[in-house]
Amino acid sequence: MSEQLFEKILIANRGEIACRVIRTARQMGIRTVAVYSDADRGALHVSMADEAVHIGPAPSRDSYLVYERVIDAALKTGAQAIHPGYGFLSENAGFCQACGDNDIVFIGPPVAAIEAMGSKSAAKQIMEAAGVPLVPGYHGDDQDRAILKAAADDMGYPVLLKAVAGGGGKGMRQVWSAAEFDEALDAARREAMNGFGNDDMLVEKYLTQPRHVEIQVFCDSHDNGVYLFERDCSVQRRHQKVIEEAPAPGMTDELRAAMGEAALRAARAIDYQGAGTVEFLLDSDGAFYFMEMNTRLQVEHPVTEMITGQDLVEWQLRVAAGEPLPATQDELTLSGHAFEARIYAEDPDNDFLPVTGTLSFLQPPETSRHVRVDTGVLQGDEVSVYYDPMIAKLIVWDENRDKALQRLTRALREYRISGMTTNLDFLYNLANSAPFRAAELDTGFIEKHHSEIFHDSEAELEQEIPLAALYLVLEQERAAQRARAASGDANSPWFDAGAWRLNEPSVHSFELAIHDNHYPVSVEQTGSADGTRYRISFGGKTIQAQGNLNDSELSANLDGYLVRASVAEHDGSFSLYTQDSALAFSLVAPDIGDADDAAAGGGLTAPMNGTMVTLLVEPGTEVKANDALLVMEAMKMEHTIRAPKAGKVIAFYYQPGDLVDGGAELVEFEVSEQ
Repeated sequence: MSEQLFEKILIANRGEIACRVIRTARQMGIRTVAVYSDADRGALHVSMADEAVHIGPAPSRDSYLVYERVIDAALKTGAQAIHPGYGFLSENAGFCQACGDNDIVFIGPPVAAIEAMGSKSAAKQIMEAAGVPLVPGYHGDDQDRAILKAAADDMGYPVLLKAVAGGGGKGMRQVWSAAEFDEALDAARREAMNGFGNDDMLVEKYLTQPRHVEIQVFCDSHDNGVYLFERDCSVQRRHQKVIEEAPAPGMTDELRAAMGEAALRAARAIDYQGAGTVEFLLDSDGAFYFMEMNTRLQVEHPVTEMITGQDLVEWQLRVAAGEPLPATQDELTLSGHAFEARIYAEDPDNDFLPVTGTLSFLQPPETSRHVRVDTGVLQGDEVSVYYDPMIAKLIVWDENRDKALQRLTRALREYRISGMTTNLDFLYNLANSAPFRAAELDTGFIEKHHSEIFHDSEAELEQEIPLAALYLVLEQERAAQRARAASGDANSPWFDAGAWRLNEPSVHSFELAIHDNHYPVSVEQTGSADGTRYRISFGGKTIQAQGNLNDSELSANLDGYLVRASVAEHDGSFSLYTQDSALAFSLVAPDIGDADDAAAGGGLTAPMNGTMVTLLVEPGTEVKANDALLVMEAMKMEHTIRAPKAGKVIAFYYQPGDLVDGGAELVEFEVSEQ
């Protein structure tokens, strides 16, 4: 190992990236220092590091974003370098400068490079001078509302508003018509100011069917630069990536070289050093346009590592220590295909709103050279309102896209999380959808294929409801058998799960909740020469079924059609996985007259734990259905609460800055008489 490498580094971040850096540093013989807030005292990255320093309260603005405290922690512990991870201070030029002022190596690009790319408008101007193709748009300094709107009107809708200092989908809004412009601009500016302390905007023409393809670049202090091929990050929600893959499907060698060379021109234009990502929009005609450059390591870097066999964090540490790049462009090779799926604590059925809670059960799939899980949490940890709701990254690799996709769906089916709603079933359905298997990708993929991904068509439920019902009955019988065996009284009638009724057929009746709908189901047990049969009735249909349950694996015969499924239980809810799809369902509790009629009134409740950002109307205001009433912020994202019907706002129960619990009533609202 070179004598130039560090003895000790500090990681100015949390979660999976902090854990990732600690693992690589340990393999290189480098000691590590973690920093943590009140909320992270028991976090995994704290226990993994050699040392840890407390830097403040739970809110990131009072801890992880206060770079003076991070610098003090490095000086106190004798760390020679700071790795910023991604997010927080990773692209903060002031922090980078403060590291240099204190003789601490910033493991990232120089201050000038961060400043050059920190403003999206300035970055566009630099890229244009470097000959990198740009999307048409307004990138000027005049931020007058009328100027911005005139630019949007001139280029024609749809347009995209983007915070000049933004990233990660924050401070970004699609605007489809002139009538939406003002509200979208206000929301984007608030989110940008909250996230980056800068609410300046640029306006770009919104391409309706582009792919998001980015190039991983790496430069050292010896004038060497390489690109480590590309990643396709087109599948997004809320402008944030959901599943990434490398290489990009359908990429030709010629287009890869053209995009790679353009990315290197972008890096060289700002004298870049370290890991960076140049993001492009790739149109259907093969034309590509510079979107932005992220002057840091990206969340999705593992797919590049999987196809190149390189450790990009090790590259970062070596380059920051003054060593040349570990490989030249000719020495880099691309092998196989990799996917990364981001596992989030969020509710896809509720517009992907983040959720909080405790990870009461956490069982990732078994890892191997084909399957990797990057995470910063353990079973029993809390997903709080203060930070991003990502639980883990699931990364898979195989020799081609089809085989890698099979590994991804298998690993998603094996992932078990209880204690909160996650996007696991959504990811499984997305990865199994025919358009995704066919790589028909663009940035509007989820919206375009919503019905297929969310798996809510009646035709699909005709097979899955009987499977769910059969599983529940077989599991009830299995539980009764276990209780009978444990009791010592095998003949006790209390352990009979056959739904016996005097002079009536044995029928189980229950109601399944699927998405936002309820489905009454009855299962009648019938005898036959070849074993127990069941007659399953729902929605006016009847299906003859047989089946057996082995652990969580269900083998079923539905009207002569043989099918296999697996079922995972999560705190009273269930996920049923077939070869092609996942279905989340639960049992509806019987209504015994305790329902609260107040739910039928005009109150509006918080969809998640968060902070009140702004009130958009005054008490006493008459509003129309879908008018914006207030804005909440949770887990670094804004959420606008709208009027469910026409009516009057009587009063607000919270003011800007107040913390709000999920489910709390926000507004006293009077519905207008029809």
